[in-house]
Amino acid sequence: MKKLRNWLKAPTAMAALAGVVAAAVVLAVAELLGAFFTARAAPLIALGSTFIDFTPSWLKDFAIATFGTNDKVALFVGMALTIAVLACVLGVVAYRKWALGVLGVLFMGAVIVASVVTRAGVGAVDAIPSVVGTAAGLLVLRLLVLRLRGLEVWPDAPAGAALPPEGSGASRRRFFATAGITAAAAALAATGGRLLGAARSNILQAREALQLPAPARPAPAVPAGVQSPVPGVTPWLTPNNEFYRIDTALSVPEIDVASWELRVHGLVEEEVRLTFQDLLDADLVESHITLTCVSNPVGGNLAGNAKWLGLPLREVLKQARPKEGADMVLSTSIDGFSASTPLEVLQDDRDAMLAIAMNGEPLPLEHGYPVRMVVPGLYGFVSATKWVVDLEVTRFADSKAYWTERGWSERGPIKTMARVDVPKSFAKVPAGRVAVGGTAWAQTRGITRVEVQVDDGDWMEADLSAEASLVTWRQWSYQWDAAPGTHYLKVRATDGTGEVQTDQRADPVPDGASGWQSVMVTVE
Repeated sequence: MKKLRNWLKAPTAMAALAGVVAAAVVLAVAELLGAFFTARAAPLIALGSTFIDFTPSWLKDFAIATFGTNDKVALFVGMALTIAVLACVLGVVAYRKWALGVLGVLFMGAVIVASVVTRAGVGAVDAIPSVVGTAAGLLVLRLLVLRLRGLEVWPDAPAGAALPPEGSGASRRRFFATAGITAAAAALAATGGRLLGAARSNILQAREALQLPAPARPAPAVPAGVQSPVPGVTPWLTPNNEFYRIDTALSVPEIDVASWELRVHGLVEEEVRLTFQDLLDADLVESHITLTCVSNPVGGNLAGNAKWLGLPLREVLKQARPKEGADMVLSTSIDGFSASTPLEVLQDDRDAMLAIAMNGEPLPLEHGYPVRMVVPGLYGFVSATKWVVDLEVTRFADSKAYWTERGWSERGPIKTMARVDVPKSFAKVPAGRVAVGGTAWAQTRGITRVEVQVDDGDWMEADLSAEASLVTWRQWSYQWDAAPGTHYLKVRATDGTGEVQTDQRADPVPDGASGWQSVMVTVE
């Protein structure tokens, strides 16, 4: 402990602390001022979004596989550590050579500003919080460096230079007092910015006050028995707060329904513009639809089933009248994300829709409020655009979407998949009858059979729960006579076309994972 205290008193360590405090001021001031600008103008949000844009597919896949829906939390933690390390380096550089430190701070400020102004829906004026924050951080760094230089001879001072009259002990106290007060002020500023931003936003209140219209075609009644009888199997209908969320938005867009507009253009006979009121006045349909993320590994939980309310996209495209030769719709979110969806999929009878509600309530903000796309049978990266504001009818040969530019496939049909929910891998169960259960899906094709294999034995047919529709998942159960020892349970599904789920293992990149899930269970 004594060595640590002595090290903290060393000029280099104190210079590193000065850099961290200055970086905190940059972010805090920008956060406070950002409350009066576009939400995506906040430096951390802009930097994180830029990082995501340049993230290679393998790293994104690793992050989702490792952290799941906490991938954004992991990103922020990683960014915070990176910024802290860089700030330490800049603090030491500024202490030893102030001019180099200034250049370093200005370079980092330029990176932040560039990240801000390149965000979709952000203007040049939104760079003001980052510019002012950088200037404030530079001033704080200068102040702390001057305090620190009062402790001892400047590194480049002439030989024999003396300590200041007050002595190094008093100067250290002044340095730490200044650093502590500044850090506390930065924390208050950042908190105030968040609270002010929340107070200025009335989007949540507008969402809660929204009265949903009755559907022109309600969802068919859900048959009895869709839920697997095995305790612990995931609910057939996924609650909104448990529905997986995978997207590129670090800051959830807050969109005023009064200003929201969807533009349909490109290779069409007539450009169409729809307001939110147009959707409320239209003949909306309800449908239970299971969505699946392309990053879902074998046995993963990046899938969910909900009741959606929206306007069929085929009706919107009828108004626009796509031209001959068009084969794709490029949908774009307000935050710049885009997805490429085959045109014919949006024109058939599968109820691909512009959804405005989820499980009987307006879309949650993080799931696309006020409007998102829902397309049965396709992975979300080519179909499930949240916060959608633009549909361009085009050709696959002419346009690329966000993830197809990064090596993922163009079309993304969902593969047949079965999952074991109970028992969990590495579970310990008593010998005798053991209830096994799970979920399977093959959206638009349906599930007609699920089979379970114990170790290398014969495939045994499981009991299927009731089927609600071809576009929802289907649950299953199996009673296993378990003998003591370590066993491996495998599961596979057969879809409505008669195709058996492949045993060939494939990673999520570029068009979805495949293979049979294997669960190790110890029977005692």
